[in-house]
Amino acid sequence: MRASCALFAAFLAAAICTAQAPPAKQPPLRAEIVFFNGIIYTGVGLAEGKPQTVEAMAVGGGKILAVGSNDAITRLARPKTVLRDLSTGTYVFPGFNDAHTHLGGAGRTKLNIDLTGIGSLAEMLTEVKTFANAAPAGHWLIGSGWDHTLWAQKTLPTRQDLDQVTASHPAFLVRIDGHIAIANSAALAAAGITSKTTPPQGSAIDLDSQGELTGILRESAKDLVSKVIPPPSRDERRRGDELAMADALSHGVTSVQDFSDWEDFLVFEDIEKEGDLHLRISEWLPFAAPLEQLKKMRAHHDPNDPMLHTGMLKGFMDGSLGSRTAAMKAPFSDDPGNTGLPQYTQEQLNKMAVVRARAGFQLGFHAIGDKAAAMALDAYSQPGVSRTARDRIEHAQVVDPADIPRFKQLGVIASMQPNHLLTDMNWAEDRLGPQRAAYSYAWKSFLDAGVPLAFGTDYPVEPITPFRGLYAAVTRKNEAGSKSYFPQNKLTRGQALYAYTQGSAYAEFAERRKGKLLPGYDADFILLDRDLYKVDAPDLLRTQVLETFVAGQRAYPPSAP
Repeated sequence: MRASCALFAAFLAAAICTAQAPPAKQPPLRAEIVFFNGIIYTGVGLAEGKPQTVEAMAVGGGKILAVGSNDAITRLARPKTVLRDLSTGTYVFPGFNDAHTHLGGAGRTKLNIDLTGIGSLAEMLTEVKTFANAAPAGHWLIGSGWDHTLWAQKTLPTRQDLDQVTASHPAFLVRIDGHIAIANSAALAAAGITSKTTPPQGSAIDLDSQGELTGILRESAKDLVSKVIPPPSRDERRRGDELAMADALSHGVTSVQDFSDWEDFLVFEDIEKEGDLHLRISEWLPFAAPLEQLKKMRAHHDPNDPMLHTGMLKGFMDGSLGSRTAAMKAPFSDDPGNTGLPQYTQEQLNKMAVVRARAGFQLGFHAIGDKAAAMALDAYSQPGVSRTARDRIEHAQVVDPADIPRFKQLGVIASMQPNHLLTDMNWAEDRLGPQRAAYSYAWKSFLDAGVPLAFGTDYPVEPITPFRGLYAAVTRKNEAGSKSYFPQNKLTRGQALYAYTQGSAYAEFAERRKGKLLPGYDADFILLDRDLYKVDAPDLLRTQVLETFVAGQRAYPPSAP
């Protein structure tokens, strides 16, 4: 009790002493809410398997003010303090920090044709036809989320398939991973794509055995179509962004590290100015953009804004395993001769990385295949790229075991999404062969090598719920529990929770204010219906978020207007 009160007093003294105005005029920090009779995980001791819990927590001014025993913390209550009794089976955890999202893309998915989970080509075409029949003549049909690996035949759709159900509408449907798309004949014509079109570097335009377009566009070849699609209106973009943010908060995510369009960032900015931004967003900028443009984007918004700011530069080394566009050191086991589609030469990548690193940018490279990861590490090893910049490799799904120690040597963070395994384990070993598959999604191998882990979801490629990721990380089994994938790389409960809170905070230089429920930290926390540290692993998938708090204010469920 004495320790808790002393800690609270010290926090108040520090707040007063550092204020610019005379101390006598500073209003004291008061507890706005006191939670008591609870099981509150502070985040201390997670990775070591000795998680600290306390009974009570005081919140005020957007910060955690004190944690400790019921007796010590309830004494901090004042007449206007809200008292919350947690004795009804509610558990408190630090809010999740999703280290890899695409809010803008998720919002567009929610407003357009969502093909996530569609079980066959016939189902996909039925869904598209329904939208086509309801749309005005000539209106673009935009959608995403289809995954041919879920279909019995596992064959890619064709433009002819789409032509049957789209009438006069141009149609453009992106695969679940975002790395290939199918366009119908009208969309290809609108983009001026023919069988003679030369694809951009690192991309492909598929042709059939007769040399005709199939409609499949890989990697940056997609941009040939997407650039002629009328952009969403500001209102449409905002409506989608708001839906995506609400989705995140409803699943206990209080912070995201996001890669959306610049227009989405401007929408987030408007929402913040109106006082309605309740999700913390660190927005990534495109690595490939000209340096002067990147500097202007960085200067556009206060970098110290705790709710919204720009962060690292996101670059793409390759594609995905599901699309067989990941850059591999050896061919795919189920596609001999195909080693994927690297997006840069090593020389190009090195030069661009050094220039941007010297300009003070944190770098993060999407790398799915082992060749892509090696190329990223080679770029990070160049003179002029700092070892303390917390540069990252996003996904790192397949990494040569010889390259894992290089992450540690170069100070590189492995930013990974365990929930991808729930989808990919159905076919990953076929793509990679047993030897390479054994070192894929190698979370524990990275930890054993001393490499920092930051976990996320890659939303909307996967649902934003973190509980699927936790389940995958600690079991390496499918959701039915009937199939296991190289269990030697599974994590403990504490390690997985750490990577999804403190590890992801470290990846965005926020570990001193996010990821723990301790005095001085942001009051970002969630109330759950079960104890994530103790329930059986399958029960993780059934976790319900009761409430989400950001900066000490309830963000989910939203308050009534």
